[in-house]
Parts: sequence; structure tokens; C-alpha cells
Amino acid sequence: MRIAVVGAGLGGVAAAVGLHRQGHEVTLFERGAELREKGTGIVVMPNGLRALDTLGLADDVRRRVMHATHGGLRDRHGRPLLITDMAGVRREMGTPAMIDRAELHRALRAPLPSALVRTATPVERLDPDPTGVTVISDGEPVARADAVVAADGSGSRLRAQLFPGHPGLRRTGRMDLRGMLPRPADLEPDLLVSQLVDRRNGAMFGLFPVGEDQVYWFTDSLLHGPPPGAEEARREMLSLMADWHPLVPALIEATPPEDVYVDPIARLAEPLPSYAAGRIALLGDAAHAMSPDLGQGSSQAFEDAAALTRHLSGAEPVDAAERLLRYDAERRPRANRILLAAARQSRMTSRTGISAWLRDMLLRAVPPRLAARRLAALWHA
Repeated sequence: MRIAVVGAGLGGVAAAVGLHRQGHEVTLFERGAELREKGTGIVVMPNGLRALDTLGLADDVRRRVMHATHGGLRDRHGRPLLITDMAGVRREMGTPAMIDRAELHRALRAPLPSALVRTATPVERLDPDPTGVTVISDGEPVARADAVVAADGSGSRLRAQLFPGHPGLRRTGRMDLRGMLPRPADLEPDLLVSQLVDRRNGAMFGLFPVGEDQVYWFTDSLLHGPPPGAEEARREMLSLMADWHPLVPALIEATPPEDVYVDPIARLAEPLPSYAAGRIALLGDAAHAMSPDLGQGSSQAFEDAAALTRHLSGAEPVDAAERLLRYDAERRPRANRILLAAARQSRMTSRTGISAWLRDMLLRAVPPRLAARRLAALWHA
């Protein structure tokens, strides 16, 4: 089949490679002038690694698995709230990997022939008819496909075209800062793979290792008005977290402003009624943009890519719509459950006042093994 993949993010690239390896005639459209992924670190959960395994893309990522023995939630001073037995998590689910986002993108796209990629081609519309789909860019048809994979991100224009009555993205009223820098020599190992929370204001700071010599950190805090620039946001976080564990302001201050990324956190206002419409399928954030609280965004996109590749295996043009319905039936219930679970996790960790105090008391009473089973259940959601 002729398959157009719109959007060359992590999920779109993985799908394009998988479909190309199945023998389909794939064209990958990217609005940017080149294939690249900017940002800091990214976690690939065990379920995401298994999906990449089925696509033959996991070898490089598996070399970046995390070897921490404990993880979990702590208060702003670094004192344990909910400590997870990571050995138990590995037994239940496998080990997450933490990798530089740009490195991951390069590894995923390496098997894709450059002749299959069309950069600087923003797809603004799809015109489906009974025999195929016409891809429109800058008001002109640029391709004819038997099926289209819309992987154009959380703000997907193609999702809005397919489901004009859907409310689309909704900001959560929170802001995410992210940074990556060399690992300090005096870093306490127990603080790696941890998230610190502050019940006074619901703010969070997370820390993960990237390889042997770097660390990735992120913050989650209230957003008042439009998102600030990197330098202003960095100053705000330094002020907000000045009395946290000393490592927190030290890492934020040590990260140059040009290496700090700021994003308002957003998620789909409600789950989509379908991930497929005729010969068009939605993938990744275009299908199920979720808050980052479970670290499942990329892994769910990889599951999409693996399922789509499997369901289109051996398909002829006449099979496209029916095969995409199978993809929808497999992926939508699971991904929508995780979307809602991430929203619940966000509400839990951002509580303030008495309810946050009660949360902390309850979390301290949970044994590490039970926490591990709970985490595994979330990844299985």
C-alpha cells in the first residue's frame, strides 16, 4: 500500500520505519526543514521498549536502562513518602530507559531511507474519497495515499479536521520546566529516579539519570497567565524551590537558560471517540495527548506504531479502512485509560493543604513492594 505518515516526531518515525519494513510504500511528511527532535531527556517505559522490540528498534535504547534500586515520591526536603522497590518493578514489568531525546530520534530514524522523507512540507488537510486520500500542503496536492497516519502532535490540525466537534487540547493550569546537565559528583544516589513534592503549593521536582554522566530534571508547578521565557521561568523556580533539598536549586541554577525548556502542560479535554476515520488513523499525541505524570507519552506512541504496523501487515489498498478499525479497537481503550490515569496522578501529586498532608501520611504507610505492584499496574493500565 501507499501510506503517508504526517509528522516526524518519535511516534511518526517509528511507524514509518515499521511500515517500510513491512514492504509498504511509505512517505514521511515533516513540516520542519530537517528531521530532528529538540529537548532534553525522555523516559521510555518497559511497555514502550517492548513495542520498539517488535519494530526492531529497541537495541540502542535498551543500552540506556536505569539501574537504580529505589525510586518514588519524596517531600521537598528529600524525605521519603512512597519508596518503590525498583527490583520488584523490574521483575513485574522490566526496566525503563532514560535517553537523550535527540539521540533517541536519531536512532529511530536511522533505518529509514532519506528518499522516503519530505521535509518543509506542512500538511494542512487530507481529502479522503472512496479509493484513497489526497494529501494537501500549501493548498496543493502533494501525494495520493491508500492510507494516512496522522502523527502531527498534540495540537494536531488533522485531528481537528477528522473530529471538528471535539474540544481538543485543554491546558491544565500547570507549567513544565526541563533541563539536562552533567551529573554532579556529590549527587546522592537515593535521589535519582525520585520526584519531590511540596504540599504547600503542589509543585514537583523530578530527577533521573541519563547514561553514566548526565542527569535530567523537570519541574511541575502552577502557571499564572501565559508561559514565561526560559530565564524568567528559571528565576521563578529558583525562588519557589529555594528552601527545598539543596540539590534542587543547585541543579536548576547550574543549567544554562538556553538549555531550559518551558511548556504549558496540556492534555486532550476528553478522550477521542475513535483513532480511525476511514483510511486515516491517528497516532501518538494526535490521538491521546496526555499529561506527563506517568511518563507514558512516548511509550504509548510506540505501542501505537507497533500495533499499526502489525494490523497493516500484508494489507492491500482495499483492506485499509477495515485494518485501521482493528488498530482503533486495540489501541483506543488502553491509551484512553492511561490518558485518564495520568490526569488522576496529576491531581494526586499536585494537592495542597490538608488533603496533601493526608496524602503524605497515607503514602508513608505503603510498603515498597506494594508500591512496586501499584506502579506496575499503572504501566499495565
